[in-house]
Amino acid sequence: MNIEQLYKLFLKYPSVSTDTRKISKNDLYFALKGDNFNGNAFIKQALENGASYCIIDEEEFAINKQCILVEDVLTTLQKLASYHRKYLNLPIIALTGSNGKTTTKELIHAVLSKKYNTSATIGNLNNHIGVPLTLLKMNKNTEIGIVEMGANHKKEIEFLCNITFPDYGLITNFGKAHLEGFGSVEGVIEGKSELYNHLIEHNKTIFVNSNDSLQLEKSQGANTFTFGQQKTDDVEIYFKRAQPNVTVSLNNIEIRSQLIGEYNFNNIAIAIAIGTFFKIDKALIKEAIENYTPKNNRSQIVEKGTIKIILDAYNANPSSMTVALQNFGKLEAKNKIAILGDMFELGTEANKEHITIAKLANSLNISKVIYIGENFHHAIHTNNETYKTFNEFKEQFHIKNLENATLLIKGSRGMALERILELL
Repeated sequence: MNIEQLYKLFLKYPSVSTDTRKISKNDLYFALKGDNFNGNAFIKQALENGASYCIIDEEEFAINKQCILVEDVLTTLQKLASYHRKYLNLPIIALTGSNGKTTTKELIHAVLSKKYNTSATIGNLNNHIGVPLTLLKMNKNTEIGIVEMGANHKKEIEFLCNITFPDYGLITNFGKAHLEGFGSVEGVIEGKSELYNHLIEHNKTIFVNSNDSLQLEKSQGANTFTFGQQKTDDVEIYFKRAQPNVTVSLNNIEIRSQLIGEYNFNNIAIAIAIGTFFKIDKALIKEAIENYTPKNNRSQIVEKGTIKIILDAYNANPSSMTVALQNFGKLEAKNKIAILGDMFELGTEANKEHITIAKLANSLNISKVIYIGENFHHAIHTNNETYKTFNEFKEQFHIKNLENATLLIKGSRGMALERILELL
């Protein structure tokens, strides 16, 4: 069965699943493979759970006519998504960056939804599987699509662009993330800039932060819509304060977000700029930004009795850890305690980057810093409270001297530091 024929089937059964445990009646089941699983082996379960058809790539599992054999299931899923995107022919905004992608995507979605039927990446489904699934959730009623793109090596963003064919795009920032895959910060810049290269090549539009000289450099020759604090910008947005929530100014309209940290100013500014570009009333932009509440362990404020917790435990890299600590150091609060977990995927730079973060943390206006994880444990030796594993920390942790404390909890996803909340 070719893509055109499969697409006709998709139009009849426009819901796709890759997990037999989550199949709804009449879903198309794509039997993907991974290092530790083979989706082909779950065909019987998929059909029993209500799948209309199963797309497989191993003939031995074809148990009836509801099984459609293709050469490669993942490639077929990607081709189907690209075909669907071209069929819908709707404007799509793509975004990538080292930090803040998901928060920025959620803010853009909140703003655009005030005027348009908008469909956006769910959670962080931003890779070679998540992007196709995001596209396939869009339909003829979708007026604007928002696609988040993640990458941990070069050519990945380029690949995702060739599936998505975005009309607009932005890079939140360039930072020290996934150094193990990209090889260096220069590799990160080159990899993320593949989005701009694609947009320039196809004469599309880039949203550019005029305060970022690297962004200006990488978007040269493009159709741009700029935002920043220059009179020449297409939209002027000013940072007001972050104690702890970020407040910005747009045409003398003060917008008070529920996001903490100066580092979220850029994310908010992007959403405001895109809302302005798509001609959304400023009052509605203000309403959308002010009503957006962070979740999923991203810059969340959690209160436990007299303890205020800044829970930023979804992920971490040297760039995001640096700005989070700098912001924490500036907070007007007493008894500030930072609990930091290891940063992953740093390759040969791991030891150096963990030492750098520890030096920074110890130099700031922070009462106490606690480090958890093997990387921090090996990198730091004296005058610091370190724990090699979370369990070691858990066994020795005591809720003392925490009354009226403000905690920053930040670490890579694999550290799962949100578990600390259970100890409070």
